[in-house]
Amino acid sequence: MFFIYDMALPAVNRALFANRSQIQLFISEVLRNLSLSSRFNFKTQSLQCLKTVTSQSNAVTVHRRSQLYRRICESNGDENSRATSNWTYAMWSAIVSSDGGNHSYMDLCKSAILSIMRGQLHGANGFLHQAIALAHQSHNTQAIIYTYSLMANLAYVQGELDNAEKLFKAAMSFMLSGGTPEDDNGVIEMSLKLATIYAGQNKNDLAETGFQFCTESLEAKLEKFKELPTEEQSEELRMETRLLLGLTLDSHARYMAATHRLSRAALDYKRALLICQEEQGETHPQSLVLLSDLATILDLQGRHDEALPLVKQAVELSREAGHPDQHVLLGNMAGVLLHNGLFEESVNLYKEALALAQSAGDEEAVEQIREGLKEVGNRRKAKKAETEVPKTETD
Repeated sequence: MFFIYDMALPAVNRALFANRSQIQLFISEVLRNLSLSSRFNFKTQSLQCLKTVTSQSNAVTVHRRSQLYRRICESNGDENSRATSNWTYAMWSAIVSSDGGNHSYMDLCKSAILSIMRGQLHGANGFLHQAIALAHQSHNTQAIIYTYSLMANLAYVQGELDNAEKLFKAAMSFMLSGGTPEDDNGVIEMSLKLATIYAGQNKNDLAETGFQFCTESLEAKLEKFKELPTEEQSEELRMETRLLLGLTLDSHARYMAATHRLSRAALDYKRALLICQEEQGETHPQSLVLLSDLATILDLQGRHDEALPLVKQAVELSREAGHPDQHVLLGNMAGVLLHNGLFEESVNLYKEALALAQSAGDEEAVEQIREGLKEVGNRRKAKKAETEVPKTETD
């Protein structure tokens, strides 16, 4: 989901470019076809913030909320939002200082953000279209970038991938043409979102190149931090960069799982887990989600004995901490128990997860948990049939 970091793993695990031209290829694609009018046609759809990765053969689900795209407006400044909120606040401050007190623009943005928080996406689109028109009229580059970013995120969570792609490219074009370096965290964050969009569009070459660009750029920045004199090092920027690297690893792991490249997904999740534990602690909600995700990937690989203790640890700690997505972790553990042949325990956990999911109004989780219960029933019947065949032959 988010905030993780790389510890000392073998170099083979690092996603590095074999050819520097790939970096330019990705940047060129980002900057291609950037002519945008200030208006786009959006379809109002339900807010889709749940990302699901399934395996047809194993019937195990990795079900989790996508923090990267759920955090559209970054309206609070807690530690959990550090990697993506710092740039947003810096941008907003620049807008306020350079806009000469243009309250009409700022009021429109605030109204859009409030509408997003209330789930009124159609209204948010209207406010943002008015805001981008004002930003262009005033030639305020920071306001243009900020508004396009909001519009792009909103388009993404509505499933409007083509529009989101164009809007992110527009925002990046203004950033880069204004002198923002290619390895700026704001540029890398948008590049990560574009890579995820390309993955959703099955543009696999662009997706892979995008993920690699983000990973290499962030790792290079972290190496540069080490070379700086102590008095020139920014702890805040260092941490933000490490957290963004973790976000990249997590996003790539989900992409690998979705395309059934489970070995690579497991490696990325391990790195992501180490980062999150290092930066935010072993009991942090995100650490527990990553622990559960890693367990599920191991389970999908048939490594059930390795998966079970990890997912058990995640669930036990989530109970103590009151994890907001506890029903997701319980559902994952129920799936692992199922593949370990522990049907009774699996059913009990599925039922507990179902009650929590229904209470939370998570309809997608409810459907998946019910599918899990059906799978338990099918496996019980199959096992019973296997045990009855020898008896019949003996008779």
